[in-house]
Order: sequence, then C-alpha cells, then structure tokens
Amino acid sequence: MDVTEAIAARRSVRGFLDTPVDPGLLHDLAIKASRAATGGNLQPWHIAIVQGEPMVRLKVTMAQKLAAGATETPAYDIYPKDLTAPYRDRRYAVGEAMYAHLGIPRDDKPARQKWFARNFEFFGAPAAYFCTVDKRMGPPQWSDLGMYLQNLMLLAVEAGLATCPQECWAMYPETVGRVMDLPNDRMLFCGMAIGYEDKRAPANALRTERADEAEWLTTIR
Repeated sequence: MDVTEAIAARRSVRGFLDTPVDPGLLHDLAIKASRAATGGNLQPWHIAIVQGEPMVRLKVTMAQKLAAGATETPAYDIYPKDLTAPYRDRRYAVGEAMYAHLGIPRDDKPARQKWFARNFEFFGAPAAYFCTVDKRMGPPQWSDLGMYLQNLMLLAVEAGLATCPQECWAMYPETVGRVMDLPNDRMLFCGMAIGYEDKRAPANALRTERADEAEWLTTIR
C-alpha cells in the first residue's frame, strides 16, 4: 500500500469487531507516528494507549454519567460557537447522512442520543489512543497534534486496522484525566478508537464527501 492508497482508504469507522489488537502493534504504530512534522521539533503530543480492564472501567463510568445526565466543563470548544456556512452546512450534512444510513429519522431524538452515546463505547473498538498536550501550548502546537494523529491513522490503515478520531472525549476531560492520571498541566485533546472494522455495521457504509477544489484551492503563478 502506498501513501495515496492509505489516504484514500482512511475514514472514520463507527463499528468495530471485538477482536483484540496486539498491544505490541499499538505501541509500534504510536512510535512510528512520532516522525510527524512539528514546529521547532517541540513534539508536543502525549499519547496513552488504553485497552483491557481500564477501557472496560471507562466505558462503565461513561455509561453511568450519560444515564445520569452528568456533564463536565469541556477542555475546549470543539466547534466555533458562531459556525457559519459552508462549515455549518457540512457539519449538518454529514450528521444527517449518518442518521440516514442508520435509519434514524430527524424527530427520533432518543434514538439519536442513544447513537451518540456509542461514541463513549468507542463504537465497540477493543482499544483506543488518547492524545493530550501541555496547557501552555497554543494553536501551532495543536496543529502538530493533528499531523501526529494523521500519521497514526494512515499507519493503522497500512496495518489493516480502522480508526475513528473522537474529539467528543474533550467533553469529559475530568473522567478521562482520572483514568490516565493526567497531570494538572495537561489538556485532553482527543481520543481515537482503533480496531478491526465491522464491515456489516450500517454506519460504515457512509462515505463523506469532499468540497469541490474550486471552493478551497488557489493556484498562483
């Protein structure tokens, strides 16, 4: 598999088999991804691999919190509060496309909430990565996190694995922080489910669209 093929194959998978992933493979992928570009070679990412009993405990804790309607102060705003077109339209469009694949109508809010809760079960994945960063870091270093995570996702594709990056975990930084014994000077950026794709899962039939290049590409000669 070459890089072009890996980029084309990578997508956010929302249905995993419960087949365990070799811990050594998860470790190797995390190490290889660290060759990501990083401004000033700061390498601001901190990565934790979670599986086994700690993952089970986290899922149980989150199920209890969601059932009780418990919330926490998010680590950051996942989306801008004043999101406008075309970004707002793209966000809504992908959500509606997902629910259409799942057969959940717009007015069935309980079913939509139940599906959203699947995020906090890692969509059935047997393992996950969590990415944190020193709170002193700013937007340039956050972009470095994105480059690391993209490396990680492409390496997973090469290894025959599927991933789903999950910023939703930033909504519960205290809970995740306790599981990871996170220092006070560290901010939770995101989680990432990883495992083997369940090709029968309806959600995995979704292929998101990309905007026409005329909307975002400029060539200056």
